[in-house]
Amino acid sequence: MEYQNILFEAKENIATVTINRPDKLNALNAATVNELKDVFSEIKNDKQIGAVILTGSGEKAFVAGADIVELSKLNIISGKEFAEKGQCVFNLIENLGKPVIAAVNGFALGGGCELAMACHIRLASTNAKFGQPEVNLGIIPGYGGTQRLPRIVGSGRAAEIILTGNMIDAEEAYRIGLVNKVYEQSALRDEAEKLAKKILSKGNFAVKMSLNAITATDNLSEREGLNYEAGLFALCCGTEDFKEGTAAFLEKRKPEFKND
Repeated sequence: MEYQNILFEAKENIATVTINRPDKLNALNAATVNELKDVFSEIKNDKQIGAVILTGSGEKAFVAGADIVELSKLNIISGKEFAEKGQCVFNLIENLGKPVIAAVNGFALGGGCELAMACHIRLASTNAKFGQPEVNLGIIPGYGGTQRLPRIVGSGRAAEIILTGNMIDAEEAYRIGLVNKVYEQSALRDEAEKLAKKILSKGNFAVKMSLNAITATDNLSEREGLNYEAGLFALCCGTEDFKEGTAAFLEKRKPEFKND
């Protein structure tokens, strides 16, 4: 796969997608959003890929926001199309069926913060900064920020971040639960790969069903969610990986999942 604004690498069942516009602090323009849609569609259908790391090129930014030149040209009609297109791509990432780890290596502002939140796990470098500064431009987050941020950090903290447009650093993001771990910049990619490999050592059907259950919580009542969980649990009980996992536990050995 060849792209103009992103880099793609696949190694040991792990895909690494790097937003590659360092001169623009990896800002999301329309072409980059289109390329993200293409690459994640390919990843979704590639049975050899079990996990994804998403990051930005350079040491300054993950994604520093949207392309303001493009943004400034929007009107009431094109603005809705703009938001819906980005939401569609970020929903694809969230519902990929494979774990996506954001390695946030610098600024994650606006669309960059929203992109990180569409990932299942977020790791940050010590120099990372997060924020939804859209109110400073007279708009609101349009790629899911008003929906995902409250679900991750709570409505009060989300309201403060969105309504003030203030940035928060990596330690504060960790404190409020926006990121899972914070690492030195030099260790971030390695730690993301370690985490991806640990997840890949599990049965991939169970990982996929776990992700399905987790992401469904946004759309289901607790009763509906419990029923959905029970159905997915039952499906797992019918797999060879379930038989191998329980047998390995009883025999006190490491499981050898087939991942068929």
